[in-house]
Amino acid sequence: MQKQDSINVLGNVLAPCSRDPLTGFFRDGACNTCPEDQGSHTVCAVMTAEFLAFSKYVGNDLSTPRPEFDFPGLKPGDNWCLCAGRFLQAHDEGCAPKVNLEATHQGALEVVSLDILTLHRAEN
Repeated sequence: MQKQDSINVLGNVLAPCSRDPLTGFFRDGACNTCPEDQGSHTVCAVMTAEFLAFSKYVGNDLSTPRPEFDFPGLKPGDNWCLCAGRFLQAHDEGCAPKVNLEATHQGALEVVSLDILTLHRAEN
């Protein structure tokens, strides 16, 4: 699997998203992507209770620990490389989490506009 260039949505070098919990399609702490990343895990999002409940409701439980997958379960305040489509769905439903633009891969722009991402920009 060949990583695409590590460039963020602002055109700069992609910043890390989270090492604790360790995130990313490659589990390298960054929202890097590649053609095999069908879900486009490119949006560095700051988890909220509202978003975690929404994600569980639509069939992707991110809050329950899954030790068999070395997944600790997420809690509010954790950063996570979220699928761009799930982020857009949460935006459309009014419960999108905040986004770290510096750590959001430019590949997210194939699914979500920069205007929408910027609307949810997290304060650094």
